[in-house]
Amino acid sequence: MQVPEPWQRPRWPEGVPHSIGDYEKPLFSILEDTAAQVPGLPYTLFEGARQSFAQVRDKARRVADFLRGQGIGRGDRVAIFMPNLPHYPPIFFGILEAGAVVVTCNPLYKAEELRFQLRDSGARALFVLDHPQFYPTAVSALEGTDVQTVVACGLASCLPRWKALVGRLLGKIPRAPRRSAGHLDLDRVLARARPRPPSVRLEPKEDLAMLVYTGGTTGQPKGAGLTHANYMADLVSAMQWIRVSEMEGIAAETLDKKGVHCFLGLLPWYHSFGMTLCLLGACYTGSRLVCVPDPRAGNPPFTVLLEAIQRHRVTVMVAVPTIYVAMADHPLLHRFDISSLLACGSGGAPLPVELARRFEAASGALLFEGYGLTETAPIATLQPTNERDRKLGTVGFPIPGTRLKIVDTRDGSRELLPGQDGEVAISGPQVMKGYWNRPEENNAAFQTLDGERYLLTGDIGHIDEDGFLVITDRKKDLILVGGFNVYPREVEEVLFQHPKVAQAAVIGLPDPRSGESVKAFVQLKPGQRATEQEILDFCRQRMAGYKRPRQVEIRSSLPTSDVGKVLRRKLREEESAG
Repeated sequence: MQVPEPWQRPRWPEGVPHSIGDYEKPLFSILEDTAAQVPGLPYTLFEGARQSFAQVRDKARRVADFLRGQGIGRGDRVAIFMPNLPHYPPIFFGILEAGAVVVTCNPLYKAEELRFQLRDSGARALFVLDHPQFYPTAVSALEGTDVQTVVACGLASCLPRWKALVGRLLGKIPRAPRRSAGHLDLDRVLARARPRPPSVRLEPKEDLAMLVYTGGTTGQPKGAGLTHANYMADLVSAMQWIRVSEMEGIAAETLDKKGVHCFLGLLPWYHSFGMTLCLLGACYTGSRLVCVPDPRAGNPPFTVLLEAIQRHRVTVMVAVPTIYVAMADHPLLHRFDISSLLACGSGGAPLPVELARRFEAASGALLFEGYGLTETAPIATLQPTNERDRKLGTVGFPIPGTRLKIVDTRDGSRELLPGQDGEVAISGPQVMKGYWNRPEENNAAFQTLDGERYLLTGDIGHIDEDGFLVITDRKKDLILVGGFNVYPREVEEVLFQHPKVAQAAVIGLPDPRSGESVKAFVQLKPGQRATEQEILDFCRQRMAGYKRPRQVEIRSSLPTSDVGKVLRRKLREEESAG
């Protein structure tokens, strides 16, 4: 009899299986299945325009047929360079139906950054938004790459016909100033292609579905190669895990009851977090997906999110903590009805407990935290999605089919006991095949434990007495003060308890006496004022001396990535330069 893991005990959510099956299939099969079951239900919503699942399937098949005519097939790489717009799902699924690999590109990239990714992936084709910003950047990036086919995607076809017509007449629809010779137009491509995808035999556990670029130890991004089965496994597990109900006392149901839910597509789809839990999650569950190309839009910023939730009665939202900060502190929050929200997931960065409570009080939704990496497609753990079993301050349990170990930080070869901090190692069907053309990186990233292949995450954490995973910090962010370990997240949690603090980040600075000292960067809530000494005194009352910040810098804003993660790395660079 197999001994249960620490997390497979009383607080494991009722009805959630410990393992999964039925995931060894092509990723595009979720669109084919949903379109067959509910063809007329809306999939994407944008500026009053709707695309049904059948319409997206038709376009995806035409994209696949077009790519076959370009000589692109199994294993070839095709890049997408655009924000969250209705074009994205049919292009994405069409590339997969052709047997090719999707290379997702950050729409905020400059030409040199995009050029690196196109070169490194060996992309043969590129779909780009026809826009004064995106298209010229893409054209500049093409030099020295293998890209031979470029398809420009106009905004007009994303809009209702009357809006597109008026927009064209008034010159209100942004377009690139001119088109390079030989570059194609998506509308014409779709009109000429047939809705008959090529017959491609794929091996879901071997064939890559996506190359998603993430930061490398050398400073150069590296492509995480994720297979069809990687994404299918993560999607099936997550949808089995996330259970919501509209009223207390009613049995929770999985999300996959077709046509019930509405997802807010605010996280960028080029990133695994937004891809799996928004674009793919909505498709798998037959839900509506609100396209949000710029979540910061509106006056004040982020108003577009509140408007979208109210207008479309959004039920499911996933975001990073900075988004929840912006919404909880939004000066116009009281004017909007966001009570439709049922399930809200947080990831990408630590979720402060005080922030979770504030957002739940403001919205009435249940907020649960998860943990994962680009390399795990991306979900590895999730908190139970009910108040009874959830444990704030942790990132939950490994999702079905996933195994987790805490290992020593030296080389990851020795498993540690529950309660001991070490490096988090993950094994499961969602763990990537490997980094694209990076054999040395792969050797360093994986360790064999008990005969199984584990990914060494670079994150520090432990399993607590109830079996929950607690992430202490990033291995590289650990601060050593006089021989003591200081975890930035622990200090940041205290700073978040200050009633005037909206955002906080902590880094280590060189110190001749203690090796390193702690410096805190703080962003105050709108309309609040505080002194550095006030923040220091607050910390003095709540933490041991070696953990306390020796310096506090109050800023109007903190540097964040395009997915909203506060960049400690950027703060360290600024300190070094200064």
